[in-house]
Formats: sequence, C-alpha cells, structure tokens
Amino acid sequence: MDDTTMEGGNPSIMSHVSIGTNRFAEATAFYDSALAVLGARRVLDLPTVVAYGRAFPEFWVHPPHNGEEASVGNGTHFAFLADSQKQVDAFYSAALAAGATPEGEPGPRPAYGEAYYGCFVRDPDGHKVEAMH
Repeated sequence: MDDTTMEGGNPSIMSHVSIGTNRFAEATAFYDSALAVLGARRVLDLPTVVAYGRAFPEFWVHPPHNGEEASVGNGTHFAFLADSQKQVDAFYSAALAAGATPEGEPGPRPAYGEAYYGCFVRDPDGHKVEAMH
C-alpha cells in the first residue's frame, strides 16, 4: 500500500456527504427517485435521517443537527457518478419529474475533460446537484 490509497486499495478521499434540509419528506422523496436511476437506495432509514448509497451510507439527508434552518452553500455542489451517459440523462429526467429545477441539461462538458458528460439540477431545498459520467 502506498500513501495515496487506504487499506484495501480505495483511492477515494470521501467517506460521505451530508446535506441539511428544511423539507425532510420532500427532500427524501426527491432523492429516492433521482438516486434510484443511479443504482443507489436508502441504506439507512431513521425518522429524521436518511442515507443513500450503492453499498454503504454515502449521501445523507437530514435537518441540521443544530436545530437551525438549513441553507444552501454558495458555490458548492455535489456530483453523483453515473455508469453511462444514458444514466446521466435518466437522472436528469427523474430529478426534474421529482421537483428539481434545471441548472444545465445533460451533455458534454469539455471544460472538465474530453470525455466528461454531466447535468446539473437544484433539489427542492436549492442545493446544486450534478450527475456525471
């Protein structure tokens, strides 16, 4: 093992992402639909916390732990990995059908790399969300 990988060979530096919501039921319904097309499901389901993933809790949705209102980070977004361009397209369609606001239709993003293909939406709380392949 070298210094760039964790035990077991995982090159990722991320364990999970957590977002706050002011509309828990609406947010979880949105992510149930939008993430299903990427092969993610609820892997943790508690009364006020839901975590999604393909194998482990990678993406968490819950009201802020401090009890204050959730707010959207200016300049932040998170991206979900898709297995194909078709899956990016399906994510975009599912997200819009579940109440997302469009922020960038699926398509090539040459500024991010020659093979980069992605889309952007805003979830019900206004968080900027991307799916990319």
